[in-house]
Amino acid sequence: MTERDPSTRQTAPGLDLVTGSSAAGAGAYGSPGGYSSTTPDYSNEPVAVRGPESLGGLLLILAGIAAAVSLALRWVTGTGDTGWRLVRRGFDEIGGGFGGLLDTGFWQPLAVVLGGGVLFVLGILLWLPARTHRFLGFLALLVSGLAVAAVVVPLVAEDWQPSAFGLGFWFACAVGVLGVLGALKALLTGRRYR
Repeated sequence: MTERDPSTRQTAPGLDLVTGSSAAGAGAYGSPGGYSSTTPDYSNEPVAVRGPESLGGLLLILAGIAAAVSLALRWVTGTGDTGWRLVRRGFDEIGGGFGGLLDTGFWQPLAVVLGGGVLFVLGILLWLPARTHRFLGFLALLVSGLAVAAVVVPLVAEDWQPSAFGLGFWFACAVGVLGVLGALKALLTGRRYR
């Protein structure tokens, strides 16, 4: 059996024969007079890539862990009130209305512990790849600001005397500080380009 000339093979009407050999000549892909090239157009411009916000996420996760640790420790010296007991009393005060909660000061442990939980979740979300994490950083900054206010108010009430507070309170302070640092890292880190 003899091989037929490639130009005489049957094709669909109006279509040129495409073969893998160079004998196809002008009908092959990428040739000057043939079909358009199938290679993609490349640009010299940098491309924004998705990635995690590792350091900001780690700081927010640490803030959430500090809030959890503060539950087991005493917040005020001279009393046996742990963070867990103060949070439970704060939830009891919510039943009487938010006005009573603000008057008694039990909003502060609630703000720190619940804010730490929110910061923990935001820290995990910062580890998800995205082009930018600025929105999550903004949310974390709002929550951290509330946690900072919750520890500054009792400090001012005690005339900045550190001896009035137990170890749990200093872990509560760490929630606000770590939260602000992590939030600022997420806010100030722009898009990454490759």
